[in-house]
Amino acid sequence: MDREQVFHAEGLTKVYPMGDLEVKALRGIDLDLYRGELVVLLGASGSGKSTLLNILGGLDSASSGEAWYCGDSITSASLETLTEFRRRHVGFIFQFYNLIPSLTAQENVAIVTDIAANPMPPLEALKLVGMEARANHFPAQLSGGEQQRVAIARAIAKRPEVLLCDEPTGALDSRTGVVVLQALERVNRELGTTTVVITHNVAVRAMADRVIEMTDGQISSVYVNPDKKTPAEISW
Repeated sequence: MDREQVFHAEGLTKVYPMGDLEVKALRGIDLDLYRGELVVLLGASGSGKSTLLNILGGLDSASSGEAWYCGDSITSASLETLTEFRRRHVGFIFQFYNLIPSLTAQENVAIVTDIAANPMPPLEALKLVGMEARANHFPAQLSGGEQQRVAIARAIAKRPEVLLCDEPTGALDSRTGVVVLQALERVNRELGTTTVVITHNVAVRAMADRVIEMTDGQISSVYVNPDKKTPAEISW
């Protein structure tokens, strides 16, 4: 059966002017992402991973090229359309958790559910990442890994079709990182959420359906993983 295409990109470029110079962050990206797959995006710092993710997620604009989400253009969409696209379809997870310190874990998740069309209850989202017992704790009372799992719960509570994760374990030790990756893998498996994980940690590729490597703003290789491992089985 043919896989359902979620994202399709052709010839994406991104150029940042730096005084008299131009920095080419993306140099003609062609890419397809499919429903329900877990993709690991690998590459050195400055290879264009975050820029690509931000364009697909509607947070940044391309200098040239086209990108579509389920057949609708992202690159030619209005700011209002992009805001609605992010709100309805995309969950973001970053290296730093961006939780509101004065709100409990449950309240941090509820912020998203208040604006979503078909949200899951905050406690249900926290349970999916193993944080229901800490629902009434404030961020300062949580470890880094626990805060990141609350951030994942916040992202998934609006039931996004796509989860875009930029170095979600970058600020964590390997043991805590495994717990966070387990939460992402469970969301991908149980909710069918198309999940893209940026990392510079080559070991994480073992949990992916596909691995996309980037070098100097270009896709240098695409690898289909025939033998996926669970996060707990990864050799860090």
